[in-house]
Amino acid sequence: MKKEIEKIADKLVNAYKKNKLINPIPTKYIKNIKNATSLRKLCESKIKTKVVGFKAGGTALPVLKKLKEKEPFYSAIFKNNVLKSGKSVKINPSTLGIEVEVGYVINKKFFDNRGMVTMKNVSKFISHMMPCIEVVGYRQKKKGIKFLGDLASDFGANIKFVVGSKKKFKRLNIDNLKCSIKNVKTGDVIYGNTNTVYINPLNSLRFVLNKMRKDKVKLNSNFFVFTGSAVGVVPLNNKGMYIAKIDKIGTVKSAIR
Repeated sequence: MKKEIEKIADKLVNAYKKNKLINPIPTKYIKNIKNATSLRKLCESKIKTKVVGFKAGGTALPVLKKLKEKEPFYSAIFKNNVLKSGKSVKINPSTLGIEVEVGYVINKKFFDNRGMVTMKNVSKFISHMMPCIEVVGYRQKKKGIKFLGDLASDFGANIKFVVGSKKKFKRLNIDNLKCSIKNVKTGDVIYGNTNTVYINPLNSLRFVLNKMRKDKVKLNSNFFVFTGSAVGVVPLNNKGMYIAKIDKIGTVKSAIR
């Protein structure tokens, strides 16, 4: 007989592959972040699509405090979940919302370095940076967040990443860049700042890279790291075109349908 966690993973993976929703998984796999992480890794191991990057989740310090967690989580991003700016994303009833993020392209030479990644040396691994939109949501028939494991266990709650134009990396005052996301149809604009992202996006990147090293993750190509939302999770009350902007980095857009 398959262990229960194997059965749960198979259901989540099938929902991921077929783009459908399943009933909520048992609370014991989400209440404890270690159990959620184990389930995430098991699910990811069952996907044969190429891994092209990783995301940091739960990067807002007030949210971590509210959920009684000490640090964010990270999860893999597969090739089919990354789109170019302007592409459309179809949502479902369990979609939580949309986020604006700073993304980085990391050189594969990172895997040749065995030391810890610090705020002083993290820049040497970066080749490019870009603005991103993440559409977040579940493969389960549920809404809201009670535990960080809600997000971590369900493929990081990533539906799609929409990536803006890449620009060669240069060290900016990443602690304090203004961000916004606008619904073109309604004119509604939500504002944010990169200082809400686990101190700042570079610190979030450092966190992800060190977690990857600890887990002995290795790829054969350059890869993305998406660092967490600078505007929080913005509910998608209206469909249509959304345009996100991060000062000094650029703009990215996606049609939500």
